[in-house]
Amino acid sequence: MPEVKKILVAICFSKYCPGTFAYATRLAQQLEAELVVVNVINIQDVQAIGKIESMGYSISAEDYVKGVKKERRAELDKMIADSGFPKERIKIILKVGHPFEELLKITKEEKVDMVVMGAKGRSNVEHLLVGGVAEKMFRHSPVTVASYRRR
Repeated sequence: MPEVKKILVAICFSKYCPGTFAYATRLAQQLEAELVVVNVINIQDVQAIGKIESMGYSISAEDYVKGVKKERRAELDKMIADSGFPKERIKIILKVGHPFEELLKITKEEKVDMVVMGAKGRSNVEHLLVGGVAEKMFRHSPVTVASYRRR
């Protein structure tokens, strides 16, 4: 079995997120692994804000992204503090893009050994149109993907 020294945990800020994060931190502690915490702001949300902005409303896609990143970073900082996991063993990545594509790219770039993610995302719909991010990661990830399921 390959050694697991770096774990990516995908955080979507759904109601399942705290459990997924706690599971990933416990796993990383047991394996003495580093943790890469990733959140991807869906580009489709940003594009929708851009369309609203183009209609003359005083909202900007750039301000939206800054605000979302600030909020999510604060939530992540709280989760990390509450977890007791050593901050020096955590890397936080906040990106804008297509969630599956960005997670796959970060998995490769960061040379992670395992991905931990929830089985359900923000929509709570498991197979909307072409399948969820978790399903795509299970099919295409070059490393093991562990699915956290709340009991």
